[in-house]
Amino acid sequence: MSRFDLFNKAQSNFIALDARRSPAFSPALLRIREVRSTVEPVQNPGNWPLIPWPRGPLSDAVIAALSRAPGTLGKLPEINVSDALTDDDLHLALYLCYEVHYRDLTPHDWEWDTDLLRFRAQLEDAFTARLLDEVASHHSRSPFDVTTALDQLLEAAPPSSVSTHFDSGGTLDQMREFCVHKSASHLREGDPQAFAIPRLSGDAKAALIEIQYDDVGSDIARRTHASMFATTLECLGLDPSYGSYVEMLPGTTLAGVNLVSMFALHRKWRAALVGQVAIYEMTSNEPMERYALALDRFGIAPGGRRYFDTHATVDMHHVNGARARLVSGLMAAEPELGPQILFGAAAMLLLEEIFTRHVLDSWERGRSSLAPWEMRTNS
Repeated sequence: MSRFDLFNKAQSNFIALDARRSPAFSPALLRIREVRSTVEPVQNPGNWPLIPWPRGPLSDAVIAALSRAPGTLGKLPEINVSDALTDDDLHLALYLCYEVHYRDLTPHDWEWDTDLLRFRAQLEDAFTARLLDEVASHHSRSPFDVTTALDQLLEAAPPSSVSTHFDSGGTLDQMREFCVHKSASHLREGDPQAFAIPRLSGDAKAALIEIQYDDVGSDIARRTHASMFATTLECLGLDPSYGSYVEMLPGTTLAGVNLVSMFALHRKWRAALVGQVAIYEMTSNEPMERYALALDRFGIAPGGRRYFDTHATVDMHHVNGARARLVSGLMAAEPELGPQILFGAAAMLLLEEIFTRHVLDSWERGRSSLAPWEMRTNS
């Protein structure tokens, strides 16, 4: 029986489950594992677990194609979704289109398949159009001092965040769930941004290399931020393997991951990627301290807190490098890219706000913020 037959057979079982508690130990996740244990694993050199279940016609088309040889994409469904900003089906499809540039998902090399690239571009166009709808005012601005404009964006951002939720509250299961959300980005931390290095020059390039050097552990593999986050997952009783929780991530999570990949894989978006990096480095220090303190309060060993402790330390240094060298360096070299820097920063803040609102609203209702484990599709 194929995975897709198993998906259809299991779907009614998942729908009947109303267990949306801890991502690590819920009956629904155990049911997924039970069904998956009957599926022959896809052998591939990228150490990916099983490819995610589809969530609708868009992701189904990509997932089905990845099991075949390149050049067999065939007829594709129309991109007709309610909101391309966060749609589950669109963003899983787009995530997998990007993932072939990072890892081998299957034994078949789809990275430069022209039909898949064309479909990816259509998904990107729908996503970008919605982003421009939301942040067009920032995209059209061209201030003389872009760093001041970045500060103004941060001042206008909502004060609530997932990290403030853990200031003196939250639960261990909620921390587990948060780390599941972040696994898609943190287990490959720094990889997308590395694409920008050859696309920059001068001070901006040097500043990005310095930030990347810290992200990759100062040339020691076990000190890479990705490796440290994997240890955090292990200490929380979660699966640290790359890609293990992708199928549980909602569109609100995947959208932020896809934004970074879209900026990284297109030279035309290099300034937007600089804006994303800058806004992250300028805002990450205090949240990382809060997460580290929460993990300590939950009794997690130092090894499980090291990822957040390390970020809290190095990101203090990165704040100045991001503002004074990365952003200012790019503006000195290519001043016409100022509006795009602001667009990248504003887009990242927008998606982070949507993600935060989704997570906190779900928790306030006593529900999980992860994708429904009953595996509903949009088809």
